[in-house]
Amino acid sequence: MANAFGVPTWVDLSTTDLKAATEFYTDLFGWEAEVSPEPEAGGYTTFRLDGSAVAGAGPIEGGEGQPSLWTTYVEVHDAEQTAQQVAEAGGNVLLEPFDVHGHGKMAVFLDQAGAMFAVWQPGTSGGGQVFRVPGTLAWNELTTRDVDGSKEFYGGVFGWDAHDLPFGSVTYTEWQVAGRSIAGMMPMEGDEWPADLPPHWMVYFHVADTDAAAQRVRELGGTVCVPPTDIPPGRFAVCEDPQGGVFAVIRVVAERLAG
Repeated sequence: MANAFGVPTWVDLSTTDLKAATEFYTDLFGWEAEVSPEPEAGGYTTFRLDGSAVAGAGPIEGGEGQPSLWTTYVEVHDAEQTAQQVAEAGGNVLLEPFDVHGHGKMAVFLDQAGAMFAVWQPGTSGGGQVFRVPGTLAWNELTTRDVDGSKEFYGGVFGWDAHDLPFGSVTYTEWQVAGRSIAGMMPMEGDEWPADLPPHWMVYFHVADTDAAAQRVRELGGTVCVPPTDIPPGRFAVCEDPQGGVFAVIRVVAERLAG
């Protein structure tokens, strides 16, 4: 993805059962799994589609009771500078920037409302290598109860512009860099958002057929949390893998893919 700095370009899964999760996702999306040879990597797995990196997965680090979850990474020039900007903007640094075996530097943060995200400063490895086809990252979406605070936070940290659009009874925000939409934000308004659900970044993957993908999730032991539903960008469903990792799939309408 050209001009990727300030753009979400990578996602990875922290899971309670790496072997089972690998079997689930490779079947669902047709990914190949490449396990890192470095012993200190803990079996970190890069998922590839026709040889190109599209996502990653690794074991949960941080103790018992941590849930399986997908993390969104924003590509940055300088992870240390970003960490400083996060703190200045009212966020929290969960993991200070550190080198990942020469592949690059990463850091993990909470935004001002408590949504977790990460950044990646490329070394020998960048983010995803292919997009806009089934089995690749389609969209990253912040769901939050603090829309105004998030606009200020992400605008300050990454320079994102907020472009508001009507979406049913709420206002949807598309984050933009240089006029290009690179992520979204959904307000957690209404009864469909449980009070104990924290703000979070949702990961969407392209699929050729949303209904078929949702059915395959069920067949593989996962759960369909939101059934296939039509929205302006396409047809999506929210799913949960057998270990509890939540993600979405979407068949994007052709005109959006061409944009």
